[in-house]
Amino acid sequence: MKNLYDYPRDELEKYFLSINEKKFKAVQVFEWLYEKRNNDVNSWSNIKKDVRDKILQDFSFEMIEIIKVEKDDLTRKYLFKLYDNEKIEAVLMKHDYGTSICVSSQVGCNMGCAFCESGRLKKIRNLKTYEIVQQILLVEKEANTRIDSVVIMGIGEPLDNYENVVNFIKIINDNKGISIGARHITLSTCGLIPKIKEFMKLPLQVNLAISLHASNNELRNRIMNVNKAYNIYDLITCIKEYIAYTNRRVTIEYVMLDNVNDSDKNALELANLLKGMNVYVNLIPYNETNHLEFKRSSKNRIFRFYDILKQNNINVTIRKEFGSKISAACGQLRSKEVK
Repeated sequence: MKNLYDYPRDELEKYFLSINEKKFKAVQVFEWLYEKRNNDVNSWSNIKKDVRDKILQDFSFEMIEIIKVEKDDLTRKYLFKLYDNEKIEAVLMKHDYGTSICVSSQVGCNMGCAFCESGRLKKIRNLKTYEIVQQILLVEKEANTRIDSVVIMGIGEPLDNYENVVNFIKIINDNKGISIGARHITLSTCGLIPKIKEFMKLPLQVNLAISLHASNNELRNRIMNVNKAYNIYDLITCIKEYIAYTNRRVTIEYVMLDNVNDSDKNALELANLLKGMNVYVNLIPYNETNHLEFKRSSKNRIFRFYDILKQNNINVTIRKEFGSKISAACGQLRSKEVK
């Protein structure tokens, strides 16, 4: 049985038409679920009883569950338990411009990036749409806050769970749903080229971030398995296509790994790779974990890398650190629990 939180509004409209009801019932359901945050179907007073009974018969309302919260001043990290006892996590971050959440899209990850804690524990399954949507609903309730922006950058590769992630984006972007503006939603991928091409044709104005983390093929092959399937030069060509088609800027994520990808040569190679493209580079200080041998680049090295990109006319920022006092690395809270 499908969960009611799995359904974007257009799919719910089809459901109501299929049971000979008017499609505006989908709007009413969305108002109860997302505006009023009420999933007690029997209390939905503007929907007649026989329709409420049919909804209860046809849909599940299963909820994921928060089982642990770690907090510091600007960050809360959540561990969730799913229906099959698997665990995922999400992170809430407070910025001066609002509150953002980083959500997971899979249980584990098969992309196998050498420096990533999430990928150390292999993919068990895709998250269902409702399991991604409820990360936001439950965190907003627990933290008593309104979430302004969403990043699909937690455990998993979002484009490897394409349909469920697209449905999730539709629900949170819907003005009768969670109502988060498309420009405040970012999907991060390690570079599944066929799916990026599919994604760019959707009528969704969301942001795209590419986890690049290397400046040449040899290096990216070493630290990111995905590069063996979709190499860095093909990926850059694909990003150029995406920018031309959507007229939107792309974020290039680059995690700073000490003595791995942080040399002056790497910075110059990266600048040449991205020359003239409508992108900006986000340099990410690495969150070290006990399980992996990588170390973060020194502050001086990060600033030096930043300066070289700037001198070569590349838009670049250094990501503000969040959660360094708690299980900061993506997948770290889950891996502690799973261990």
